[in-house]
Amino acid sequence: MSGRVFHAPFLHVNPKFDLYSVWEREKNLARTIYPDIRVCRTLEELLADPAVELVVVNTPNYTHYEYAKKALLAGKHVIVEKPFTVTEKEGLELIDLAKLTGKKLSSYQSRRFDSDYRTVKRVFDSGILGRLVEAELHYDRYTPTLSPKVHKETPGPGTGLLYDLGSHLIDQALQLFGDPDAVFGDFASNRDNSKVDDYMEVLLFYPALRVRIKSTYFVREPVPSYQLYGHQGTFLKSRTDVQERHLLAGEMPGGPAWGVEPKSEEGLLHTEVDGVVVRGNVPTEKGNYMDYFDGIYEAIRNDAPLPVTAEQAVRIIRVIEKAYESRREKKIIPFK
Repeated sequence: MSGRVFHAPFLHVNPKFDLYSVWEREKNLARTIYPDIRVCRTLEELLADPAVELVVVNTPNYTHYEYAKKALLAGKHVIVEKPFTVTEKEGLELIDLAKLTGKKLSSYQSRRFDSDYRTVKRVFDSGILGRLVEAELHYDRYTPTLSPKVHKETPGPGTGLLYDLGSHLIDQALQLFGDPDAVFGDFASNRDNSKVDDYMEVLLFYPALRVRIKSTYFVREPVPSYQLYGHQGTFLKSRTDVQERHLLAGEMPGGPAWGVEPKSEEGLLHTEVDGVVVRGNVPTEKGNYMDYFDGIYEAIRNDAPLPVTAEQAVRIIRVIEKAYESRREKKIIPFK
C-alpha cells in the first residue's frame, strides 16, 4: 500500500522523476496502473540495473535496514519509509554507509507535509500562544478489528503502534519542540486477540514543557488531534489532511485543490493580542507530499538539504527505544 498510494503517484506525475522499476515477487499489480513499468522478481535484479538511481524501501519495518543497506552498497540513493529502522544502531550504520558511498539517504516522514500539521507549526512559530507549557498530539482511529496486513499483527522487531503511527507523532513533536530531556512510555494491547501494542502514550519531558503523544484504535468520537496550551492562549486542530483519502481513492496528485482542507475543519485559536482576547478560526495551510519529492530531487541533483535527514529519522527511533526502555524499567529515561 505504501508504494502504491504514497510514493508511485508522486514519482509518476513529477516530471523530474521517471517511475521506472518495481520489485514484485509474484504479481504484476504495478502494471495495471503503470503499464510500462519494469517488474523485477528479486531485489538483486532491481539493484543490478544501472538505470536505477533512487530506490524507495517501503517493505515491512524489520526489512528496512537490510534492504536500505543493499541499495546503498549498490550505489543507489535511498528513501526509507517510516520508521527508518528498528534500532538506533541500525540507523547510525546506514548513515555511515551513505557517507562512505556518497549517496543521499532520507526517510519518508510524510506527515510533515500535512495541512493540519503545517497549520499547527505556523501558529506555534508565530508565538501568539506565549510560552508553551503543554501540548498533546494524537493519531487516533476507530479500528477494533485486526489488520489484514499480517506483518503488522505479528509480534517481532518494529511492530506495534509506536513504530507505526507513533513515528509520525514523534517526528512532528521533535520538529516543533526539539529533542526532549527525558521520555516515558505506556503501551497496551486492547483489541480482541491482538498480539501487538495497539495503544500507546509517550510523554516527552522538556525543561518547562510537557508533550504527550497518544494513539489508540478505540476513538469513535475524536478529540482535537493537536492541542497546544500556552501562557497566552490555546490552539486546537483536527487531523483532517485530505491527501491520503484522495490517494486511496486512486486519484493522482496535482491541481489547485490538492491538499486543501474543507473550511469547516479550521483550527480554533483562543488567545490574547495586545491585551485583547481573540477567539476564532485559523485558515488552514495547504498540504502537499510532493514538496518532499521535489526536495529529494534538489538534494540529488543540486546537493540541496534533504527534506528529511537520516539523522532526524534516527532521533525518532531513539525516542521509540527510550519509551520501550521506560516501560521495562518502570521509570523515566533520559534522552541524551
